[in-house]
Amino acid sequence: MARSTRCAARPDGSFYAEAGVASPKLARFAGNNACAEAEFLAGIPGTVGGALAMNAGCHGGETWRYVERVLMLNRQGRLLRGPDDFTIGYRHVGLKSATDEVFAAAWFRFPPGDAGVAQARMKELLERRVATQPLALPNAGSVFRNPPGDHAARLIEAAGLKGTQIDGAQVSEKHANFIVNPEGAASASGIEMLIGRIQAEVRRKVRDFAGARSAHSSVRWRSGQEGRS
Repeated sequence: MARSTRCAARPDGSFYAEAGVASPKLARFAGNNACAEAEFLAGIPGTVGGALAMNAGCHGGETWRYVERVLMLNRQGRLLRGPDDFTIGYRHVGLKSATDEVFAAAWFRFPPGDAGVAQARMKELLERRVATQPLALPNAGSVFRNPPGDHAARLIEAAGLKGTQIDGAQVSEKHANFIVNPEGAASASGIEMLIGRIQAEVRRKVRDFAGARSAHSSVRWRSGQEGRS
């Protein structure tokens, strides 16, 4: 099956993006078309499909704030749904009625803006990412949800876990909510064990720690049959 990577501006001012489109591509596309508030997508290291599935966000923006409708696939074919069909929260999206549907595409609407301002904002956000996140090392992005009123990275660092390693997987020294693979030798099981260690250690110190977000599941899926990740 060909990867779904089409992104297009529509005559009504909305943007159509297939699930395989990289989130930064949608950010650039919307910005180049003089729209505002899509810049946060430039900081999300994934695809539109993943952003839809978990309401991905950063720097004050969240995906579903701009979704008008989505194209879903199931065993019978295609169907359109609107935001009212979903329960949407912080890093969580679920259909109100359980089905086997998956996201295929979405229509987004962003407020009007200025292309130059959007490009400058994206540059600023990406420079901040480079300065604060371990982008030079293999990683799967942020691992844990932020609990209400706090930050997962702060809790992990407070538990003394920065630099902790299990079978090649390591808690980043630069940003504690990232697990990195500095030597390229970490396995899926090593990452899973390190996630469990982090949860156990932090829960001993902070009882309301939120636990792994859906990015944790993506590590397991992409690692397949215990290959290197």
